[in-house]
Amino acid sequence: MPLIARVKALRRLHTGPEEIRDAGGPVTLVRLGPRRLAAPMAVVTSPQGAHNVLGGSDGSFDKEMITFVEARKWFGDNLFNITHEPWLSRRRTMQPLFTKKHVAIYADRMADIAQTSAATWAKAGSIDLDKETRRLTMRVLGQSLFGLDLGAQAEALGPPLNRAVQFVTDRSLQPVRAPSWLPTFARHRFRTAKDVVDRTIDDAITAAQDDPGRNAELIRLFFETTDSVTGKRFTDRAIRQELWAFLFAGHDTTATTLAYSLWALGRDGAIQERVAAESAALGDRPLQVDDVAHLPYTVQVIHEALRMCPPAAVLARMAMRDVVVDGYRIPAGTNVVVGVYALHHDPTLWGDPGRFDPERFSPDRSAGRNRWQYLPFGGGPRTCIGDHFAMLEATLALASILRTVQTESLSVDFPLVTPFTMVAGGPVPARIRARTSATPT
Repeated sequence: MPLIARVKALRRLHTGPEEIRDAGGPVTLVRLGPRRLAAPMAVVTSPQGAHNVLGGSDGSFDKEMITFVEARKWFGDNLFNITHEPWLSRRRTMQPLFTKKHVAIYADRMADIAQTSAATWAKAGSIDLDKETRRLTMRVLGQSLFGLDLGAQAEALGPPLNRAVQFVTDRSLQPVRAPSWLPTFARHRFRTAKDVVDRTIDDAITAAQDDPGRNAELIRLFFETTDSVTGKRFTDRAIRQELWAFLFAGHDTTATTLAYSLWALGRDGAIQERVAAESAALGDRPLQVDDVAHLPYTVQVIHEALRMCPPAAVLARMAMRDVVVDGYRIPAGTNVVVGVYALHHDPTLWGDPGRFDPERFSPDRSAGRNRWQYLPFGGGPRTCIGDHFAMLEATLALASILRTVQTESLSVDFPLVTPFTMVAGGPVPARIRARTSATPT
């Protein structure tokens, strides 16, 4: 594959690794130029390769890839981008807030916001699923973790969030990067975008300080703990750096999963009515955390949406020493990309991978499946800390929406782009109608 084609493929974070796999195999070493200018990159697209890269804890791979170096430079340290040693203590500090048992306390808010949102959609008649699910997830995130109603700010916050992250992604893919002090138009846009988000986060921190009774559990956690490395309490600046990652990840990922699910079900009435009937069978009361056990098919739909449209299209690390990945030697200093989208769409792993089929995740068909071919939340020690929160939110939201309304997709395609996480690349129009009965027939 010519150099220009390699660079273009790597910029398509979802489909690019597929192209590279087809040209070079399940572990392909890609050189982007002289080593003194650009470290080589290994693209890994096999379950065993993913296990080798993500599953260990011996320090063979770490978040020293240029993407994370740039993220730390421009956003500061946070749980997402810090290296392994400081991450260990930070994860232990924050993990109790995101256990399956703890996130259950957010269930009522999740279901209520989803149901009231759906009723509003029905009154509008036609909506953009991407826009509305972003507003929904921003409200859930704001009320659950930040102590603010961020729903009205979804449209104002989304573009600056994506613009700032896109800036770091673009810098990471450049063989030669201009010094950080050099003023450029791109940096001006980045700083302007970052300021918008910073002000929102600072407002949340101030509100939590002024009102200790406010539902701002994530922020209060930082108020009440000390940094295990320095022994000092987290400063407002350090808290802001952490909240940046949670705001971006918690907003984009679940919103896209919901939008994709609703789009797919808006094109398949049988699947949609099965989800609606499953939730309607629980009665007219608002859904609760214990209801998830009675929504197995809805959970399968969410899993299939995450397979088709994984939020993290790739997962990146750096090889800290010479290491063997799926039988291939990877030299120390190599940037390594695990192609999650490529794994999820590999025809040798999934029959007819382009077809939306929730039955793939039925107990019978899931039995014996390789753990490392399905990685919606990553894998190994650094699996996404918010996986339980995201699954609970997506499941209760989808069930609450479809027991309230019917959706009809008005486009045959779901556009995808990967500025960093994978998101809708444009409007996703749908027609929404209120259900005439609480129990679908």
